[in-house]
Amino acid sequence: MRYTFKAELWVWTTDKAPASWRFITLPADVSRAIRTLVPKTPGFGSVRVAATIGKTTWSTSLFPSKSQDAFLLPVKADVRKREKLSDGDEVTCAVEIDF
Repeated sequence: MRYTFKAELWVWTTDKAPASWRFITLPADVSRAIRTLVPKTPGFGSVRVAATIGKTTWSTSLFPSKSQDAFLLPVKADVRKREKLSDGDEVTCAVEIDF
C-alpha cells in the first residue's frame, strides 16, 4: 500500500544530543491507516517502508511517536542533500509498506 502526503521537515532535539536527526511526521489519517494494515510490528513498533521524496527513494522504517500519535519518517542527510531540503520545508513524500 502506498501513501502520498505533504508534511514539514523538522529537527529532533534533546538536551543530550545535538540536532542531527530530521523527521517528517505522517498525517494522522495516514498513521491510522498504517496501524490498521500493520497492527503488530516487531521491535519498537517500527514499520519497514520504501520512502520517496522527489526523485530519491530509499528503504527505511517509520517509528511510532506516542506524543504525536503518529508515525515519524526519518530523512537522512543524503536524501536532504539530493533533494535540496532545509529544516521547515513542506515536503511531498510517499511511503510504501514493505511487507
